[in-house]
Amino acid sequence: MTTGPFTRALRMAIAGLAALSLAACGINSVPTAEENAKARWADVQSAYQRRADLVPNLVATVQAAAASETQILTNVTEARARATSINITTDDLSNPEELRRFSEAQNQLTQALGQLRTVVENYPTLQSQARFADLMTALEGSENQINVARVRYNEAVQEYNTTIRTFPDVIGAKIIHGAEPMEPFNAAPGAETAPTVDFGTMSGEPAAAPAANDNTGADQPAAAAN
Repeated sequence: MTTGPFTRALRMAIAGLAALSLAACGINSVPTAEENAKARWADVQSAYQRRADLVPNLVATVQAAAASETQILTNVTEARARATSINITTDDLSNPEELRRFSEAQNQLTQALGQLRTVVENYPTLQSQARFADLMTALEGSENQINVARVRYNEAVQEYNTTIRTFPDVIGAKIIHGAEPMEPFNAAPGAETAPTVDFGTMSGEPAAAPAANDNTGADQPAAAAN
């Protein structure tokens, strides 16, 4: 038995309505929003990794010109180790405690790098080195990239969380996907302006400078280091 044009058209209309109904219940919208948020989180991790990759060369360059600042350099190295030791998977994005640990570790590295910036201001010869200048430019660029990535991730999380809580998408989110809200990235206050944040409250005072540093001349630290 053949079907007429009207029957075929009716079947196509029913199939279209069924597809729209499924889409309206979050069958497609929920996983789409979820995958977008996960992709934005990957950008956050990539930006932080880019910063971490700069640290060893930065420490080595500063150490060569300001060897007396051992405590500062140790702070940076240890903070980098802590920051890179915490791995957040996409399954952890609904876990506020894991996100908090990751944020705190990254903020410690931000603070340590800020303290290093403050110290190197006393070493004009170091600042004049092209390699050091290139590293600091790359570091500032990575921090800007981190800020952008965090903002975009939080926007994607907000969109996802809104989707899974809004009717009719909430039906598919609860019944089909078992979706849970994701946590936004809550950086420490001031982290959005990392290059200029006040690092005076960081634990650990700068290492003592050489005896020649007792003089008040601004160029004395540089002379002592050289």
